[in-house]
Amino acid sequence: MPAISTGKVLVTGANGFIAAWAVKAFLGAGFAVRGTVRSNAKAEHLTDIFRSYGETFEYTVVSDMTKEGAFDEALRGIDAIVHTASPVNFAAEDPAEVIDPTVNGTLSLLCSAAASPAIKRIVMLSSGGAVITRNSPEPRVYDETCWNDADVREVEEKGRDAHPFAKYMASKVLAERRAWQFYEENKAKLSWELVTVTPPWVFGPILHEVGKDSESLTGSNRMLWEAIFNGAYGVPAHSVCWVDIRDLGQALVLSVTKPEAGGQRFVVSAGTFTWEDFAKAAYEITKKAKAPPESYDPAKVMHMVMYDTTKSKEVLGLEYRYGFEETTRDVLKDWEVRGWL
Repeated sequence: MPAISTGKVLVTGANGFIAAWAVKAFLGAGFAVRGTVRSNAKAEHLTDIFRSYGETFEYTVVSDMTKEGAFDEALRGIDAIVHTASPVNFAAEDPAEVIDPTVNGTLSLLCSAAASPAIKRIVMLSSGGAVITRNSPEPRVYDETCWNDADVREVEEKGRDAHPFAKYMASKVLAERRAWQFYEENKAKLSWELVTVTPPWVFGPILHEVGKDSESLTGSNRMLWEAIFNGAYGVPAHSVCWVDIRDLGQALVLSVTKPEAGGQRFVVSAGTFTWEDFAKAAYEITKKAKAPPESYDPAKVMHMVMYDTTKSKEVLGLEYRYGFEETTRDVLKDWEVRGWL
């Protein structure tokens, strides 16, 4: 069961929200890290925030990860890979615009890694979107055996008319399944084992580069801001699940270092949430936040999506350290330091 406790880790898409914390987690665990970015300009912020780690952090440019051999140079001297780079595109009309680069980028990396005998572990960051059935009519508990086949079918049947979320989630399903297919077909001759990690909504302080005001927030962070300060409880309207970015970073480290994690898929989640839960936690910290409606009663919420995280705890040994209050407090502190509050 190949695993490593020291060495150099390649983190793809290192300037992203999750990836930047992954870099920090591995550096903090004593690894050297090489991050991939699409241009030198995108590495300037990373070079600055990880300057204290000296030569143990470096970056390399991979301008188009879908090209054959795109990662060949980046993998020289690498012992493990954490693959986070993946396009986020909810504006694509043709599903292929988001599916093809996600699948082909993953396959390009795996093909290059197959020719690198020094690599012992590849961790692919997938998504809860590859696990859950988005429009399930009844509450359901999901685990590592679950796959989001519904959105793949919707894309196959409706094409351009499929929901934007279906197109994105289908890309995550198809990329992860292609990775497992490649691994199973080539396992006998590979030096490494594959691990996939499927987080739900991810929240926490920011390390990656953002603009000078809160308008530069995107994705989950943007929606969290809207919920806390504007009372805008966006999609999804029902409860789903979440995890703190720092717990996810630790999950990625454990996925590389735990021998028994090899060849495994892991669901990670701190639990269920509604936007009102975070708004309530924020309002108790600062009255600049907008209180949730007085009618909101968390005890009456029907949780449509729940995760069984037994495997992440028992196999990875992951401890979920952050709850609503801790994450909200640290996010607000981060935003205050940036001068946004």
